[in-house]
Amino acid sequence: MSSSIKIESVVKEKNRMGECPVWEERESALVYVDINSQKVCRWSPLTNEVQSVSVDARVSSVALRQCGGYVIALGTRFAFLDWDTQAVTTILELEQNKPNNRFNDGKVDPKGRFFAGTMAEETAPGVRARRQGALYTLFPDHSVIKQLDQVDISNGLDWSLDHRTFFHIDSLAYAVHAFSYDVHTGKIACPKLLYHLEKEEQMPDGMCIDAEGKLWVACIDGGRVIRIDPETGKRIQTVRLPTPRITSCCFGGKDYSEMYVTSAYDGLDETTLAKEPHAGEIFKVSRFPFFPYIRPAKPRA
Repeated sequence: MSSSIKIESVVKEKNRMGECPVWEERESALVYVDINSQKVCRWSPLTNEVQSVSVDARVSSVALRQCGGYVIALGTRFAFLDWDTQAVTTILELEQNKPNNRFNDGKVDPKGRFFAGTMAEETAPGVRARRQGALYTLFPDHSVIKQLDQVDISNGLDWSLDHRTFFHIDSLAYAVHAFSYDVHTGKIACPKLLYHLEKEEQMPDGMCIDAEGKLWVACIDGGRVIRIDPETGKRIQTVRLPTPRITSCCFGGKDYSEMYVTSAYDGLDETTLAKEPHAGEIFKVSRFPFFPYIRPAKPRA
């Protein structure tokens, strides 16, 4: 079946490092973070207004709470964010022995646990300590376990539709890995390589899954999202975006048939930035016939 793709820039307010988009049904809005501006943001397609809450550290990921508000990963701590009061309540601080680390991408699993991983910051352009990161799980009772260690840049993550497989990206491995996943305990095991990015695809960043069980991976500096079939380990589609630093993606909108894609302008020099007027914007990708959509898990964090 043939299909046509429509790409629109819908959030013109530019993000230094837009990341971790998630659609919030109760607000009919897209929630996301600007890591380097230390802001959690919410965009309404009805009003085209962007609201934001500033926090005291780089905030890398956000997820919805059943009771309202959000759980966030900022600096090296998990916290709750009350949108109305802008209050941030720390749940737990981790990796206090690694002052150069911070959290990165995060997402809620099918049982409402919040998975988020860490990474070492650069000490100079292109220079960072290797294998300093980890992947953690925050349970609804606020306990935390470490799932992975010696990670470089813990990044995109999601779960298969049958809840038996966990997918994870360590960006500096330039690959997507699949793990066995126990939905009852939240534990992961038995990693295997699923897909290694090709040179022109550059580095993998955020990731989401569609209703056909296919993965969509954002390629930072590759200017695209790619669709991967986990059954075959093959790339089956490429959607190119009008700016290079593509960071993450999610499905949203009234029936979750639209893909929202975040981007960044940090990391582009002045000459390149002058040629990239859309850097840092957020894009809506529509497909006709529609994308195979999937509603995200209901978080209990």
